[in-house]
Amino acid sequence: MKTFIFAVALILPHQTLTAAGPVPVDLGSAARFTILSGAAITTSGSGRINGDVGASPIAGSEIALTQSQVNGTIFAVDSTGPPGSVMNPTLLSLAKSDLTTAYNSAAGRTPVPSGSNLNPGAGNIGGANLIPGLYKFTGGALITGANLTLTGSEDDVWIFQIASSLGVGSNIQILLVGGAKPRNIFWQVGASATIGTFAVFKGTIMAAQSVTMDTGSTMDGRALAFTAGVTFNSELESLPIPEVPNFTAISRASGGAVDLTLKTTPYYLLTLETSIDLSPNSWTLVTTARPEADIWEYTHPANLATGPKRFYRAFLTAFPEKN
Repeated sequence: MKTFIFAVALILPHQTLTAAGPVPVDLGSAARFTILSGAAITTSGSGRINGDVGASPIAGSEIALTQSQVNGTIFAVDSTGPPGSVMNPTLLSLAKSDLTTAYNSAAGRTPVPSGSNLNPGAGNIGGANLIPGLYKFTGGALITGANLTLTGSEDDVWIFQIASSLGVGSNIQILLVGGAKPRNIFWQVGASATIGTFAVFKGTIMAAQSVTMDTGSTMDGRALAFTAGVTFNSELESLPIPEVPNFTAISRASGGAVDLTLKTTPYYLLTLETSIDLSPNSWTLVTTARPEADIWEYTHPANLATGPKRFYRAFLTAFPEKN
């Protein structure tokens, strides 16, 4: 069974409001991975992962997860990966390269934070309520003692530049207020990140070394570790819910075909449907795709796009659920 996570039906170009905070970090092909590791992926439990998993350059035999845990695909560099995994060293090499680019982009953002955005909370932001923006820690960062609140709209962005390690205390939660979304929260970690027992974490971790998710923790985001491993003792880790797909251009082409352009979230299954009158039972399938970029173009052939008017809708589908 698949879960539909967003749907939209538009026939006019979409307009958006200007977001607060920095521009989001472009993860490239690393965006499809909930867990991406440079060394062993270990686990002591059977928690669920929604999204793809990969490790490179380490051998597939170092991935201790099972396919039954992963609502997605496990990618390995060789044929020694877990049963059901897919060998694709080229894809993994590109994802690691894109992770490096994304990490450096986050670490190099300017202007260099100052004032309350430099070493907020003297390094411990537990109990803080932070608005969108770029925050810099010249050493390690902690979220302990009390929950962290991030307040902003669904398009606002937070980037945390952390020179050393990130530590999240047991039972600590990151709370999102005002419509803030995990997909727009990025943690650039110069060493390793540890998410404590039963903690609730939000956002994408890009760690130069390792990521550890302790027992009972949950993450709405990604654990991306470049040189070292990922320890998954978590209860649940899921890719952030993606942005609604939006039609940015729809026009009749020569001969009656329809040219469509959508802005979408890469690597999620996109379904395109059409209708001539918007009635509930009139929608028919046009095509499905898994775009590898955020702009997707499609031409609905003239012999299928008949009639003086035509409506379209698109939606994204989450990874299939497993019991």
